[in-house]
Amino acid sequence: MQNKYNTQTEKYEYLSKQHGGYYRHNFTDHAYLYNLYFPPKEVFAHLKDNIHNLVLNYPMAQDALAELVGDIIKQPAERIIVGNGAAEIIKILSGHLAKKIIVPVPSFNEYVNAAPEGHVVEFSLEFPSFQLDIDKFAAEAIKVGADMAVVVTPNNPTSILVPKSDLIRLAQKLNEHNCMLIIDESFLDFAENKEQISLEQNIAEYPNMAILKSMSKAYGICGLRIGYMLTANLEFADAVRNEIHIWNINGFAEEFLRILPKYKQEFEDSCEKVKADRDIFYKKLCDIKEMTVFKPDANYIFCRLPDDALSGPEITKHLFIKHNIYIKDSAEKTQPDATRYIRIASRTNEENNKLIEALKDVMYIKKD
Repeated sequence: MQNKYNTQTEKYEYLSKQHGGYYRHNFTDHAYLYNLYFPPKEVFAHLKDNIHNLVLNYPMAQDALAELVGDIIKQPAERIIVGNGAAEIIKILSGHLAKKIIVPVPSFNEYVNAAPEGHVVEFSLEFPSFQLDIDKFAAEAIKVGADMAVVVTPNNPTSILVPKSDLIRLAQKLNEHNCMLIIDESFLDFAENKEQISLEQNIAEYPNMAILKSMSKAYGICGLRIGYMLTANLEFADAVRNEIHIWNINGFAEEFLRILPKYKQEFEDSCEKVKADRDIFYKKLCDIKEMTVFKPDANYIFCRLPDDALSGPEITKHLFIKHNIYIKDSAEKTQPDATRYIRIASRTNEENNKLIEALKDVMYIKKD
């Protein structure tokens, strides 16, 4: 396919409107958030060796897929719905099931975007800390009559974790008002002590709780499109499952789920490597004068730019045009001073170091 641009500026304008396919365009992607150290080569070799069967045959349907995920997360299949990425399930939750959904912002935009007009309430996180005040959030959810509340932890874009004890308390407060709590744990594998802070193994204790997880991020498989929802509320599980079409996952994704348990140690090791790189990256970003760097719990870092530096959108554009590096600004997020914030995905140490030098180079370029 012929590229639709002739200059680096045109390339930026083109790619800034895309939602993927970045690997085709030869730049360093500090925007999308995935594990660079997984899957191992053996997984690709296995898929390649089985490509004929995977292409020529129908994949399995929902019940069998739920069993595969259940083997991975040690949960019964009846509690699990497998989606074509978490985005498919978000569309069902926000777009079809919720009569009134409340979402802390800034957050992953899709929860708001997928909801019909008038069906969503945005709840502002505490500024400038971006912490979620559980009591205020619960009170607002009850006040507006929400039947569904969403918490992303660690949050995107802030990379800040919500404590497990707070989420349990929130679930209990909302349960009295028939409000389902959706906890998005898509980035939890990059947090410290993830086994202690995940609510997956406690799910049976909270009938108004569902956990949503995109596997793309932690497992580095964005192109396979796998996500799942877990809930002990079987009526709610059925409501979501009924919105899923019969063959929503392709054969490659199914086979990945089938062989994934063999690579548990490799996965754990890859997450440790991601965290180690991120922690080094965080410390170096903190050395940039007058930039506020939020301590990350995920594999990306949220920053407030110095007041006298260029804006987030300006820096994002200059980074790409001058250094062929792409990050995300927060201009389209619902938050105060949105244009002063950027989100940077952690990559390898070498790439992270190049990003820091490039960022220093463009932060104070004179405006046109």
